[in-house]
Amino acid sequence: MTTARLPLFPLNSVLFPGLVLPLNIFEERYRAMMRDLLKTGTDGSGSAAPGEAGDEPRRFAVVAIRDGREVAPTAPGLPDQTAQPEKGPAAGFGPDPIQAFHRVGCVADAATIRERSDGSFEVLATGTTRVRILSVDASGPYLTAEIEEIPEEPGEEAGALAEGVLRAFRSYQKRLAGARERSLAGTADLPDEPSVVSYLVAAAAVLDVPAKQRLLQAPDTATRLREELHLLRQETAVIRHLPSLPAVDLTRAPTSPN
Repeated sequence: MTTARLPLFPLNSVLFPGLVLPLNIFEERYRAMMRDLLKTGTDGSGSAAPGEAGDEPRRFAVVAIRDGREVAPTAPGLPDQTAQPEKGPAAGFGPDPIQAFHRVGCVADAATIRERSDGSFEVLATGTTRVRILSVDASGPYLTAEIEEIPEEPGEEAGALAEGVLRAFRSYQKRLAGARERSLAGTADLPDEPSVVSYLVAAAAVLDVPAKQRLLQAPDTATRLREELHLLRQETAVIRHLPSLPAVDLTRAPTSPN
């Protein structure tokens, strides 16, 4: 299988194909990454060269950090001004950075990279394809990874499983929103392509990082859908016996993995 080398962006969350990833970039190693990505398909100054805009996607690999071990302040929120992180591309990830990361991640295509006056960046990217992290290089200003794409196989009975997952997901949403509130996701709002369903539900469900990571690295769509069906039924049963949950806003806003 063909491999490639991409900038590596570790996060304390899981990115799925098709999902939007908003990022606020404050730390120097990731600022350097964005400065280099801005040169992709441009004249080198950050502005698009004639006829070249969009010729080459600004891609980087997103990988979830094991056990929340990142200490750097870069995140999809505000930086921790009190943190005193180590310096360098592998700061916070130990002497062998690859050991700090899950081995399956997702390529992100940065449609928007805006530099602020203070040198930080506002980034809006979208997950595209799953990849396996083969090695990590910390010799440059930021981490890079050798990656190989993981094909999405449908598996057996993916279509029927997707229908069952959508029914279970609607029930789950209604339980989160409350019995007297209307769930925002009507029939017309949800997709019917099994792999898209599997990734949407994986991103939208209130699950911890290990559970989301297991869904990302499922061997095929059908396996992911079966696991989601089990999780949704389990979570819905738990919610039924709780008076309230703090995460109900997830049923009222656009889906985002962060």
